[in-house]
Amino acid sequence: MTGIAVLGSTNMDLVAYVDRAPERGQTVTGSEFRTVPGGKGANQAVAAARAGGDVMMIGAVGNDEYGVRLRENLEHSGVDTDLLHTAEGPSGTAHIVVDAKGSNAIVVIPGANGAVTALGPGEIAAISGADLLLLQLELPLSAVIEGARAGHAQGVRILLTPSPVRQLPDELLDCVDLLIPNEHEAAELSGHSEPHAAAEVLLGQVPAVVITLGSKGCLYAARGRTPVHFPAPDVMAVDTTGAGDTFAGALAVAIGEGRPVPQAIAWASSAAALCVQKPGASTSMPYRSEIDAA
Repeated sequence: MTGIAVLGSTNMDLVAYVDRAPERGQTVTGSEFRTVPGGKGANQAVAAARAGGDVMMIGAVGNDEYGVRLRENLEHSGVDTDLLHTAEGPSGTAHIVVDAKGSNAIVVIPGANGAVTALGPGEIAAISGADLLLLQLELPLSAVIEGARAGHAQGVRILLTPSPVRQLPDELLDCVDLLIPNEHEAAELSGHSEPHAAAEVLLGQVPAVVITLGSKGCLYAARGRTPVHFPAPDVMAVDTTGAGDTFAGALAVAIGEGRPVPQAIAWASSAAALCVQKPGASTSMPYRSEIDAA
């Protein structure tokens, strides 16, 4: 079983469903409201665990009701939470608006995630002993860099989802084996909106990149190889929240199992396609048997 460490955020998603998202200064009436355990780190941990990985979650929740639910949700999915600490104050929250087409807009309030500024010996040991490390950017950058360095020094494969997008320092990029931005993040990081052009720039910084393109699939590019476009399965999206995290978590498992990259990407794409057909983030993530049957 692939050992995966996830250094990342845990948030409670506060999700409002609307026919059309409000414009600036506008109020609209929604159809439904849900609280769903999320956070990019926790989402990727759940996705990887359900896909068959042996997953350890590193991060923090608050000492509030949301913190209890966030921990329970991870444990219910088979994620080890021994290194998920409880910090004073509120847990992180993500305020999400989902429209009738399944598209979303998100505002994240870090809460307890902001307390994760450095790693202790236990966290360093867990990362060093993993096969892969999944990173995102919802924790303070100091901790992300420290985790990446610890893993890289021990030959752990580092997968980074650069979200929320920001310019990335060389000391982080030098540790990354695979960058997984969406098309908007890739454009901001590279200065190019066209995915092939963006990938070419990003390959000057990391060895390989998968740019996710929503309903258009994804583009895989690696140094010394011809870029390959993978179409997405044709499904009706209900809620795209968590689709990218599902893809990243499942991809980590497939890579850790030694699958060829095309096969790994196709399998992860199937997982993401299953995710978008249900509302919510972690609650919609498929199990391995469902992905295999897709």
